[in-house]
Amino acid sequence: MAEKTTESSGTDGPPRPRRLTAEARKSSILKAARAAFVETGDMNGTTIKLIAERGGISEGVIYRHFEGKDQLFYEAVFEPLREAIDELVAASQVVDLEEPLTPERQLQTMNGLYRQLISTLGEILPLLGLVLFGDPKVARKFYRKHFTVAMDRLAEAWREVEDRYGFEFESPDVSARAVMGTALIMALESQHNDLFNRDRAVTLVSEGTIKGFFPTLEPTRRRR
Repeated sequence: MAEKTTESSGTDGPPRPRRLTAEARKSSILKAARAAFVETGDMNGTTIKLIAERGGISEGVIYRHFEGKDQLFYEAVFEPLREAIDELVAASQVVDLEEPLTPERQLQTMNGLYRQLISTLGEILPLLGLVLFGDPKVARKFYRKHFTVAMDRLAEAWREVEDRYGFEFESPDVSARAVMGTALIMALESQHNDLFNRDRAVTLVSEGTIKGFFPTLEPTRRRR
């Protein structure tokens, strides 16, 4: 159901109402929830009343879209990640639609993937920390229901790309987790290390992910 808000009529009269779609209203509530959770730094200490105040709406409006605070918290944390994964999966599905995926384009694609994940994870780091390192039961539920599902979707998209080239991808699940973990560390570095060169790191990590991080060592070349 669409809801009303107001907009300027361009005259001296009162603003005339316009209608927000349910999806737009839900998005605005999630934005307010993220701000409130970050402000308090505590899921249990964040009230629906505070979220309503941050969103400039009534508590009743929130309850029309969400069952309660738990659902709000999960979706406030997960929604940006889900959207990023949706975009990455969609990009994987069409990455070689117009032309074959060359090694150069594969490297460019990986570079873009890391940048998007780092940006998204950076946005939700405070909330991600709350949910993953707070209440163990909440952490387990969130990780299994949301984080694992996101990584598995990304892994499946990569496997389908490899299948199109006749390559058997033995461990896309592990690869997706390795990429996600690397992106998470780089997001933390970007937030907390002033000396961190993200452009350099993304370039090197992208190359390492595609080509391998370590050279094959030959015993005969060992320095004695």
